[in-house]
Amino acid sequence: MNSFEEILNKEEFSKQDIITLLSSEGEQKQMLLKKALETKLKYVGNDVHLRGLIEYSNICEKYCLYCGVRNKNNKVIRYTITDQEVLDCARLALKLGYGSIAIQSGERTDEDFINKICFFLKEIKKLSDGKIGITLSCGEQTKETYKRWFDCGAHRYLLRIESSNKELFYRIHPKDDEHNFENRLRCIDDLINLGYQTGTGVMIGLPFQTIDNLADDLIYFKKKNVAMVGMGPFIAHPDTPLWKFKDNIPSNEQRMSMTEKMIGVLRLMMKEINMVAATADQTIDKQGREKAIIAGANVIMPNLTPNRYREEYLIYPDKACVGDKPEECYQCLDLRMRSIKHKILYNAWGDSIAFLKQHKKQENE
Repeated sequence: MNSFEEILNKEEFSKQDIITLLSSEGEQKQMLLKKALETKLKYVGNDVHLRGLIEYSNICEKYCLYCGVRNKNNKVIRYTITDQEVLDCARLALKLGYGSIAIQSGERTDEDFINKICFFLKEIKKLSDGKIGITLSCGEQTKETYKRWFDCGAHRYLLRIESSNKELFYRIHPKDDEHNFENRLRCIDDLINLGYQTGTGVMIGLPFQTIDNLADDLIYFKKKNVAMVGMGPFIAHPDTPLWKFKDNIPSNEQRMSMTEKMIGVLRLMMKEINMVAATADQTIDKQGREKAIIAGANVIMPNLTPNRYREEYLIYPDKACVGDKPEECYQCLDLRMRSIKHKILYNAWGDSIAFLKQHKKQENE
């Protein structure tokens, strides 16, 4: 057995082990992905969970340097979906058997926004008779706000760290009171402590990003024992400050390959968590989401947002599936997953096995 195989068969990885795995190419990379798929099938099976995505609003207080809907981008037409349209999206999710939705929005912390999210949580629980699980992705909030939303019915929350490295974080965010690395860490801790199935993640292929940074990201996920992770390739937006560094971004092929390896290594490190096959994967590679699923991911987020709004929620350009209708996406995803010997688990919340086991253990202590 060579040293690479020995690393693959370890139960715990050192940082250097992780760097070695992330540096793999050719036959070694295939060995990693094979091991990751075997591990996923053993611990979470070949089920794929769906989160029907509702992009509620592109109004945002933040002006992150990479984001197409940043506050200071005056080329974006701002929108907020009507209450009726949000509830209709939830009804459509129920009709299609998605079992779970994710409400995503630009970051706002005003009382009107906080109350509106509470309203949606209660109404969606009511109209679905509790059958629809709800994930929120509404950015940094106070612990009190997170608790209000949790008490209203949200049980999963996705807040990407974007980078666990403070220096890199400030290369892609302004360094001011609005964009504070310690506050982002605090938010993730608050979510975990409140009992959310907490998700986080990073962008892969950022300018200035190193394999050392990516290894630290995986170690951070493991240390925090998060319930879900969303990682995908960074795609530069021409109307953002980071665009000027576009020549420092790895190629589509390199970013997709590293995304596969990041998912694969994390599946070996955290065998029972949920991991997202991001839409960005499919944006840079026509088989990107399939590749992510085979590498170890088990969640896909089909878009339920009314089509007339989608062109304005372009965090990055040329986003895949923007023109697809939800019913078309439903059929397409089912066929795509069958083609790689996976199956969509309909009418289920699709909770993290790792989280459920941990929660049960805590109840018994």
